[in-house]
Amino acid sequence: MKKLLVIVVFPIIIVVLGYLIVVNISKPVRFHQEVKKREVLVVDRLKDIRTLQVAYKTKYGKFTSSLDTLIDFYKLDSIVIVRQVGSMDDSLAVAQKRVFRDSIKIPVRDTLIKRAAFVADSIRWVPYSGGKEFLMEAVIRTVSGVPVPLFEAYTPWEYVLTGMDRQLIVNLKADNKSMNRYPGLKVGSIESPNNNAGNWE
Repeated sequence: MKKLLVIVVFPIIIVVLGYLIVVNISKPVRFHQEVKKREVLVVDRLKDIRTLQVAYKTKYGKFTSSLDTLIDFYKLDSIVIVRQVGSMDDSLAVAQKRVFRDSIKIPVRDTLIKRAAFVADSIRWVPYSGGKEFLMEAVIRTVSGVPVPLFEAYTPWEYVLTGMDRQLIVNLKADNKSMNRYPGLKVGSIESPNNNAGNWE
């Protein structure tokens, strides 16, 4: 009986324990790799939202809190581009009135985010979330006596990491909170001006 234990049972126990150790060690590594993969796509969407928000503010003097408005702005609206013909440093050209500025209206979709794979309606959805939308807010805050338009677009880790290990998500959120960071991905801030920076930058 002892021989059977030593020859058959103990090696099986050792193999099973070894397997469980490897799985437990590699689980956080795989989790981290998947977080990075998903984060890249979510950050790209947040950058697109930021690009459209900045253009929207340039035209209307404020940000929008509506993803619908932002999508319609991209699809249907236009922005004015001012181009200068000649140089103001050329006094002869200025005297001869050969230096002038010209304003051209260009559709937003022909100016911003022109990569082939871009679909305007996609900026609404958080990748991998199973249909969850980005959250977005816009306000005007008084900073040093001056009204300043601010916006933020964000998504919590629960949306980004849908279907992944719950405990590892809780650990990631706890790490973010301990560093005073939003527990997810976010661009801009409605609390104070931050030059529309993302919390991944």
